[in-house]
Amino acid sequence: MNRPSILSNHRELQNRSILGVLLLGHMVNDWVFGALWLLAPAIAVSMGLGPVEIGLLLTINVLASGLVYVPAGMLADRMSNQGFLLFITFWWVAVGYLCASLASGFWVITLLLAFGTMGDAFWHPVATGILVKKMPQNRAQALGIHALGGSVGAEVLGPLTAGFLLGFFDWRVSLQILLLPAVLTGFAFIFVVGKINTRADSRISLSGFMALLKDWMQPRGLGMMAMMVFYNMSLFAMLAMTPLTLQNNYQISPFLSGVIFAGTLVTGAAFQPHTGKVSDKIGRKPVILLFTVTGAAFAFLAGMVSSFWPFVLCLVISVSLLTAVRPAILAAAVEYSGRSESTTMGLVFAVLDGIGSLGALIAGLAGEQDLSYAYLLAGGLAVASVGATAMLRFAHSKAPG
Repeated sequence: MNRPSILSNHRELQNRSILGVLLLGHMVNDWVFGALWLLAPAIAVSMGLGPVEIGLLLTINVLASGLVYVPAGMLADRMSNQGFLLFITFWWVAVGYLCASLASGFWVITLLLAFGTMGDAFWHPVATGILVKKMPQNRAQALGIHALGGSVGAEVLGPLTAGFLLGFFDWRVSLQILLLPAVLTGFAFIFVVGKINTRADSRISLSGFMALLKDWMQPRGLGMMAMMVFYNMSLFAMLAMTPLTLQNNYQISPFLSGVIFAGTLVTGAAFQPHTGKVSDKIGRKPVILLFTVTGAAFAFLAGMVSSFWPFVLCLVISVSLLTAVRPAILAAAVEYSGRSESTTMGLVFAVLDGIGSLGALIAGLAGEQDLSYAYLLAGGLAVASVGATAMLRFAHSKAPG
């Protein structure tokens, strides 16, 4: 075997190792945020609050994420040792959520939870920026694998463990127990901090960021942002109201609500790497259109049926499809920008999750009238995303091989 081939194999093995570490870190950091879908109704019930406050709590938490996405991306582009940036996120999460569990009053609790969520958010542009730099030919597949870790944490382990713990403890003790994986991983991450890095060859300045932002203010960039915002508003609308719908409309226990909630997401999470791989080969647009159109149709059906099992089936299909297509949307955004990968990912997450989280609030407002309206709203938002996607010209060309 010649030397270039040895170096190539070594680099591929190293990239796979980094991808594995980032997948696990993503899972742990997103674990507690995923538990908030079940903790938010418990917090509201303990204070005698309703759907609007649940939607407001979740919306504020994700809006807070938008405040750190861009600075995190810019910092990652300026530093070569991104491993240290990833390391601090575990402790940020632990401290923020622990303080929230000890606080009193809706607004104090909500703001402290938001502070903890910001630590989780800081992870995303740093980790995804590393991956798109190191694996440019398979970026959507790599992003899909990384997203799988977050989905397992946020959408499977978080709701399941929260639902289980709430059967025995109040929300405060449940939250404190849920912090243990982040604390343990924070200690374990000490041993890999120095091994996760890329070249700091994109030292973006404020003027560079403004130039990047100007690109996104062009008609095509605004269309891309509209696609992302409507897409995530649709997903957030369904996720925010599902635990409450299951408990109020169908008298399901918190634990079984967590099981069903996780089930609505696990299929989509499992298919994220495959969806990303397919979009790497055939292009982003057809994949995004197919999944979003079908997801919209089943969201409408979820809002129109009243029987338990038809509702759950429609919910599972809709949320799974919208979850599975996320890596293709992220890759499309990176390819539109074409530079400053971590900063771009920060901007994308700020738009996708920050503004998109408003879906939870407006779903709560709709749910005050009837919880089924939240799912009809989600279907309409997904249709709006389809419309924006249909008018876009995507930058991606098929990867070689």
